[in-house]
Amino acid sequence: MLVVFVHTIWAQDEDYVRDNYDKTETYITMRDGVRLFTTIYAPKDTSKEYPIIMQRTPYSCKPYGEDQFRSKIGPNEFMMKDGYIVVYQDVRGRWMSEGVYDNMRAYIPNKTGDQTDEASDTYDTIDWLVENVPNNNGKVGTWGISYPGFYATYSLLDAHPALKASSPQACIGDFYFDDFHHNGSYLLSYWRATAVFGYDKTEPTKDAWYDFPELGTEDQYQFFLDVGPLSNLDKYYDESNVFWQQLKEHPNYDEFWRSRGIIQHLEDIKPAVMVVGGLFDAEDLYGPFETYENIENRSDNYNTVVFGPWSHGDWARTKKRQAIGNVFFGEDISLHFQRDIETPFFNHFLKGSGSNTTDFPEAYMYDTGAREWKKYTEWPPKAVQNKTFWLGGNQDLISEKPANGSESFISDPKKPVPYSEDIKMVFTPRKFMTDDQRFAARRTDVLVYETEVLDDDMTLAGDIMAKLQVATTGTAADWAIKLIDVYPPDAEDYPETQEYLKMGNYHMMVRSEVMRGRFRNDFSKPEPFEPNKKTSVTVKLQDVHHTFKKGHKIQIQVQSTMFPYVDINPQTYVPNIFEASEDDFKKQTHTVYHDSKIEFSILPQKN
Repeated sequence: MLVVFVHTIWAQDEDYVRDNYDKTETYITMRDGVRLFTTIYAPKDTSKEYPIIMQRTPYSCKPYGEDQFRSKIGPNEFMMKDGYIVVYQDVRGRWMSEGVYDNMRAYIPNKTGDQTDEASDTYDTIDWLVENVPNNNGKVGTWGISYPGFYATYSLLDAHPALKASSPQACIGDFYFDDFHHNGSYLLSYWRATAVFGYDKTEPTKDAWYDFPELGTEDQYQFFLDVGPLSNLDKYYDESNVFWQQLKEHPNYDEFWRSRGIIQHLEDIKPAVMVVGGLFDAEDLYGPFETYENIENRSDNYNTVVFGPWSHGDWARTKKRQAIGNVFFGEDISLHFQRDIETPFFNHFLKGSGSNTTDFPEAYMYDTGAREWKKYTEWPPKAVQNKTFWLGGNQDLISEKPANGSESFISDPKKPVPYSEDIKMVFTPRKFMTDDQRFAARRTDVLVYETEVLDDDMTLAGDIMAKLQVATTGTAADWAIKLIDVYPPDAEDYPETQEYLKMGNYHMMVRSEVMRGRFRNDFSKPEPFEPNKKTSVTVKLQDVHHTFKKGHKIQIQVQSTMFPYVDINPQTYVPNIFEASEDDFKKQTHTVYHDSKIEFSILPQKN
């Protein structure tokens, strides 16, 4: 959600935009009279017509002033040089636009009169652009990464006839499952970003009207541990921060959150869509998969999906070596996406025939274990087969159901398991998505289950279901699952490998997820655990596309804390964890039974 880069990183002439584009700033009036600030970059060559490519953003159209130019415009360098009319717009209530901002504004079906939402604002903007911008060819595309990706998805609802193509990228699908929440757990590492979205402004402004809280340390783990209960964070955000109040007042998946979800409205979509995501995106992994799936199942349009070995927004950069943390995946991967996937997609639908017959695959997915792109006619691939592994005794991950048994561990809220060994203060914990998990495997409050060394490659393609059978001495608990690729002892280091680490026996996290146990049956209706009673808890881990190579091992880790990525569960049931007191936090013993299982979707290996 929080895009930490404003411009993409392209190696080229910094004056290219100024030399080849004219810049215009204008206000476009919406149907209710509110005016939205819009910046238009139009090619100086007026001998031909161009399509319009537009991004609507809460993060500002900067730089402001018609004599002030961005150094790069559009989705990528190739499209910028191909010739597009590039439009940026401050969404309602942000920066230089008028109106009142509403974080993840709810969609209003069947609007009447001057009712507005982001769909109507997009429609009205496109309508004005095609009528008033010279030399446009009458075709419009939208794109955006993270929050702007949400607005790109929004453009598909009640779409203007001129909207022919959209690429929602790292797009939020439902605000209760992206960014600030995962399965009901609160993602504490994003707490500082509350400043960006929580304060209302009173008039158009070119300057930020919010400040980030001063914390006095770069040690994120210790800071939040010292803070204690979430209620103690009120001293940093008072009642003027609307979003902080909303988070506290709506801990469950109630109508407030449901109304802000967009995926449930993705039906009968007409424009062509290319959903893009990163397989190691800590912020928005749920959204892109769910956006693609909902459009695919409920519309008859052109719809494709691309996932690469990227963290949040990496595909908009052109770094030569693509790595996440310590793990290297290949060279020029983002450049390939921009040149050979993104640009041809928009060119086809905005400059070409626009037919639904293309050379693009339905799903273009990077295998993060085999280190190669693969094409599929559908996602998940039709050929996948279900394979079950059981959490057996002796730390074994086995394919046959074991005899009765269990393992237990003590979870102490005063000593939570870190999500990373790194000492830093970050908004978006990018690197940890592939971090070495040996430090966690050595803790007594983390259970480890591991296969023997693989005799053959094994490719996972699709989501993962962890079906746990658990118990706790308390009345509340979180359950965190990690899927890990254990490298062979002789694995070679990468240039990116941290100096204190070795890739030999590296425990690469492939996927992880946390389930707040109170929501095990219904995200809208929390319920306590009955102490010491065996209980089913199912955790869905988002899709992976990863080959565990011959000579590697598959490992599952089970724990109850990933701090401070996720806030600490008091382990005593309270109606609202945001209001829990210090006395509510109790040390408890958690048990995982051997009839717990992990269900994978496996691609058969070709002979």
